[in-house]
Amino acid sequence: MLRPTDSPFDPEDAVADDYEKPMPSSKKRSAKALTKLFVLDTNVLMHDPTSLYRFAEHDIFIPIMTLEELDNNKKGMSEVSRNARQASRFLDDIVSHAKGDIERGIPLSRHKADTATGRLFLQTQAINGHIPPSLPMGKADNHIIGVLIFLLKQQPQRHVILVSKDINMRIKARALGLPAEDYFNDKVLEDTDLLYTGERELPADFWDKHGHKMESWKKDGRTYYRVHGPLCRSLMLNEFVYQESERPLYATVKDASGETAVFETVKDYTHSKSNVWGITARNREQNFALNLLMNPEIDFVSLLGQAGAGKTLLTIAAGLMQTLEAKLYSEIIFTRVTVPVGEDIGYLPGTEEEKMTPWMGALEDNLDVLNKTDEDAGEWGRAATRDLIRSRIKIKSLNFMRGRTFLNKYLIIDEAQNLTPKQMKTLITRAGPGTKVVCLGNIAQIDTPYLTEGSSGLTYVVDRFKGWSHSGHITMKRGERSRLADRAAEVL
Repeated sequence: MLRPTDSPFDPEDAVADDYEKPMPSSKKRSAKALTKLFVLDTNVLMHDPTSLYRFAEHDIFIPIMTLEELDNNKKGMSEVSRNARQASRFLDDIVSHAKGDIERGIPLSRHKADTATGRLFLQTQAINGHIPPSLPMGKADNHIIGVLIFLLKQQPQRHVILVSKDINMRIKARALGLPAEDYFNDKVLEDTDLLYTGERELPADFWDKHGHKMESWKKDGRTYYRVHGPLCRSLMLNEFVYQESERPLYATVKDASGETAVFETVKDYTHSKSNVWGITARNREQNFALNLLMNPEIDFVSLLGQAGAGKTLLTIAAGLMQTLEAKLYSEIIFTRVTVPVGEDIGYLPGTEEEKMTPWMGALEDNLDVLNKTDEDAGEWGRAATRDLIRSRIKIKSLNFMRGRTFLNKYLIIDEAQNLTPKQMKTLITRAGPGTKVVCLGNIAQIDTPYLTEGSSGLTYVVDRFKGWSHSGHITMKRGERSRLADRAAEVL
């Protein structure tokens, strides 16, 4: 901690070291006047250990209670425990390279490419008597609030702000008139309404503005259009474009450079002749989704949508078609995050697959639907098909994915909105040659603590993969489960 008599933020007292070149005192004073001091709650470090390097030119302060809570949470194999250990390693690396007096702050910049140019301050002395009488003494959160109050009194010239992922902690701080913020660096988007949808309706005057010198040709049963105009600049590769009219257009963007784009018409999976394992698309988004799922050139597909939109059913149907009939993949791997909606049901007996069975109700329900699509097979035929399907579908737990490589597999990640960006990276990097990864989810149904619609791993991959030539995304807006389910999704 910093002594009231010492003001390490005074530029005249700054320690010259390898990280900071000497500069005129007037420039130093103006630069430091702009920086803030962020007091980090433990949950920020346990959510994102790299948050230590995410505050640009501003300084960060770690209370001793934050270190105690990191120590209490370091044991175990959960994601929280791993993050607590990683945060401790980062702190150890920073402190072990400290030059000069630790109380004056440790530079966070490790090399010239680092964006973090502030300093790390650790609490090095006891802070007592600053917890308001209205707060109980024994809680760690209240000790951190006491540290915040002390720093505000000690350094009235600076903006001292508490950063916490805990909503109640922020409410408590604001109720006491203290500045508190959420940790925003983990958010891909502030407003999920801006999230890439994967489709775009062409304006009514599109052909008037972009049809000049248009070229058209046919290849492998598909029609191609090369168009020129200002809208082409904003188009993404594999984005779907459509125009509802007497002669509707449904196409995907195959090439976009400057003010020129090439459209390829999509295959019509709404027709029974183009069914996928007996399933046909019931709306435009489902048709677009099947075009992505059935395209072997697309290695990564993400499908967002409300409950009953058909994400899992279409994905499994496309997987069975390409595994059992086209033989593009050797087997289907189905996995999901085991976050319960209600109370946890405790330890489960059996093998990995048997332990995952209670979480696989969605898979079983959709297999029941797919088994009934072949009406001519009879009871014996359907039973044989069911056994064949189950032999090709493997259920895996996320806990044992690290270090694995999947070759020629069709990997389905269900309920992906409950994954963090780091977990999502761990899973997708398992894909070897010939593997297709499909992420399914609904960002309105997140069950993981501290994850929001803006920071979910599903939002992260949708935003980062858009525009890549081997990936595709579609947001499915309409539910097709039943009229009751659709009504519930609207009004409840």
